[in-house]
Amino acid sequence: MATATDVIESVRAAAAIDGIDDAAALAELVKADLKQRLGGFDRSLSLHTEGGPAVWLFVGVNGVGKTTTIGKLAARQSRAGRKLVLAAGDTFRAAAAEQLTMWAGRSDVDIVRGADGADPSSVVFDAVERAAARGADLVLADTAGRIHTRTNLMEELRKVRRVAEKGAGTVTETLLVIDATTGQNGLSQARQFAEAVDVTGVILTKLDGSARGGIVLSIHSELGLPVKLVGLGEGIDDLIDFDPDEFVEALFE
Repeated sequence: MATATDVIESVRAAAAIDGIDDAAALAELVKADLKQRLGGFDRSLSLHTEGGPAVWLFVGVNGVGKTTTIGKLAARQSRAGRKLVLAAGDTFRAAAAEQLTMWAGRSDVDIVRGADGADPSSVVFDAVERAAARGADLVLADTAGRIHTRTNLMEELRKVRRVAEKGAGTVTETLLVIDATTGQNGLSQARQFAEAVDVTGVILTKLDGSARGGIVLSIHSELGLPVKLVGLGEGIDDLIDFDPDEFVEALFE
C-alpha cells in the first residue's frame, strides 16, 4: 500500500505540472515513474574475492524454485568458462539433493552432498573446501526453505552464512528467491531474510504464468534490494537478466 500510494501521489504531481489528463499519457507517466524506481541499481553478480572461491547462497521460503534456479545458473556460469561446485545444503527435503545432482549432471559440474538431515552448514563448508582444493571459481549453495517467521530456522541460516566463510571461500552474493505469485507476504519475506543474512539481490521466479511480480517494486523501494535475475520456465535456459524497462512494459500488457 505504501508503494502504491507513493506512486499515485508522484504521478498526480507530475500530471498537474504538465497539465496531463489523457488516460494514455497518464499511463506513460506511471511507466516512467516505475522505471525510475527500478533503475539505478547494480545488478551484476559478484565473483571478486581476495583469494579462494566466491560463494553464492540461495535463500527463500519453501517451493519458490531455489534448486531449479541454481541449476539454471550453474549452466550459465559453466558456459561462461567458470569452474563450479554445487552445495546441496537443503538436507531436509529428501528430493532436493537428487534434484540438484540432476542439474549438476546436465551442466557437467561438481556437487557436494551430505546425508539426509545432516547439518547444512557442514555441507556448504565441505563444498567450499573442495572448490578451493580444485581451483574452482564459484560455489552455488542451496539452502533449505525457511519459514521466515521461525526464529530458530533463521538462526540456522545465519550459521550457514557464517560457516561458508570460515574456510577458503568468501560469500559475495546472498540471493533471495521469490515466487512471482507472492503478494504482500513477499515484502515480509525480504525484510526477514535481509535482516538475517545480508541479502544482496532478488531472483524472481515463475514469471512465465499470469503473475506480474509487482511486489518487487516495494522490495526495491523499501529495502533497496535489486532484482538481478528472472525465471521464465523450467528449461535450462529459462533464466534471464532482469530488465526494468521490459518488466514495467509487461506490467501494462
